[in-house]
Amino acid sequence: MGDPKKPRATYTPPRNPWRSDQLSQELYLLGTYGLRNKRELWKTQTFLSNIRNQARQLLAASSDVRGREEPKLLAHLTRLGLIQGSANTVDDVLSLTVENVLERRLQTLVWRRGLARSPYQARQLVSHGHVSLNERRVDVPSYIVSPEEEGTLKFAEGSPMARTIMAQVTPGGEVAAKASEAPVGSELAESDQSPAEN
Repeated sequence: MGDPKKPRATYTPPRNPWRSDQLSQELYLLGTYGLRNKRELWKTQTFLSNIRNQARQLLAASSDVRGREEPKLLAHLTRLGLIQGSANTVDDVLSLTVENVLERRLQTLVWRRGLARSPYQARQLVSHGHVSLNERRVDVPSYIVSPEEEGTLKFAEGSPMARTIMAQVTPGGEVAAKASEAPVGSELAESDQSPAEN
């Protein structure tokens, strides 16, 4: 075990960080999914790279090892929601992309479910403890949500932001009109001004 004061790096930076096509792709993913910095993207890429390496090792392994280890890997990825269905193979694992992993993040799901107006606001809601899974608050935006937990995703019990934000993300109608009259919390106002600080 290493020194706890010097933790190992949880990501591997790209070998050629200044390629123009790579820079544009990274900036696109940062903006689309509301990531804080490139380190978050590199952590996701490293996580996916480790999974793909396991799949490649299984393809090169003997039939006994593959028959024993392949179901474990596929079951693990199915629990994470990265692959669906029971008729999956190692080839399905090798076809996974970074976007598949980013779509399973708690921050992204909060935004996709309409609980926030932008991925940056979704990040702020999660970081400030306004979101719960399985009746417990989760304040980690990069948390990978399993399909079982996805059904329990909602605003935390007693969150002061729940009524305000739900009214504002509802398009049209009386609820949206009432939301414009309701006082907006300081957290919501900050999310529009400085999303990069979250």
